[in-house]
Amino acid sequence: MKVNAYAALEPKAKLTPYSYELGPLGTEQVDIKVAYCGICHSDLSMINNDWGMTQYPLVPGHEIIGEVIAAGAAVKNLKVGDKVGIGWMSGSCMSCVQCMDGQHHLCSHGEATIVGRNGGFADTVRGHWSWAIPLPEAIDLSKAGPLLCGGITVFNPIILAGVKPTDKVSVIGIGGLGHMAIKFLKHWGCEVIAFSSNPDKKKDILAMGASKVINSTVPEELESIAGKLNFILNTTNVTLDWNSYLTALAPKGRFHTVGAVLEPMAIPAFSLIMGEKTVGGSPIGSPALTKTMLDFCVRHNIYPEVEEFPMAKVNEAIAHLEEGKARFRIVLRN
Repeated sequence: MKVNAYAALEPKAKLTPYSYELGPLGTEQVDIKVAYCGICHSDLSMINNDWGMTQYPLVPGHEIIGEVIAAGAAVKNLKVGDKVGIGWMSGSCMSCVQCMDGQHHLCSHGEATIVGRNGGFADTVRGHWSWAIPLPEAIDLSKAGPLLCGGITVFNPIILAGVKPTDKVSVIGIGGLGHMAIKFLKHWGCEVIAFSSNPDKKKDILAMGASKVINSTVPEELESIAGKLNFILNTTNVTLDWNSYLTALAPKGRFHTVGAVLEPMAIPAFSLIMGEKTVGGSPIGSPALTKTMLDFCVRHNIYPEVEEFPMAKVNEAIAHLEEGKARFRIVLRN
């Protein structure tokens, strides 16, 4: 099968039309006709080779919504015509301890959708059936793509940290990830406080479900909630005054980061010890949890705020994201 796609041929290059042939379909693989594909900041990092692991030509795209058009002989629970989504991962070994424990996203032999293979800025993408997540019948396909990566990235920590509906929680950075976190936590039943350095977003943030917006650049505002938060989720990828946020935690509070901060995080030991506080982090989530998240989204009508571009205008869409103009996720339409 010939696939038509858009690829970066070198670091920081604009994407250009690119075609390639798919080899024989594996017995446990499915081919998916791509209807929509979100643009994630991780796509930019891979295009620019920020993480030093990009192979060119690179076809980005890992927030894929589409329809199964071919299924291998050993594929389970999927058939041609099913609507599915694929996120950051497109395969795992299915035999290691992590996979057998249902934590497929922690598989050390996992296959990332755009690492060493071609992603969803294309008309067709291939993956293992277990990572082609069946979509709820009532889901809005045009807005669902970002849930497959950004959504599960901020949903998983709610489960890992055992967040309760009675908790007072906070989200740092209200962008592509953070705005979805606010919606999840609001519908989880929590009181949600947003940390944002952009006052222009305040009205939007309150409409998403936050009860209060704190300007993270004003020390007095941070001090006003010292010792009051049960859970803080960091979605930013920049170095912050971590101790200020640890001070905002209540005893036994949990600070969790999903933002890929490149510099080592300076965490004062006594800020943890004296309040029995914890610091953690996580990537995406398992296929089973992703399916649960999608059902939760349909039940509560939770979707990311999206701007839609045709696939042919992928470079305009990427520039829009790079310039910080996206409100709040971008989806490409085939």
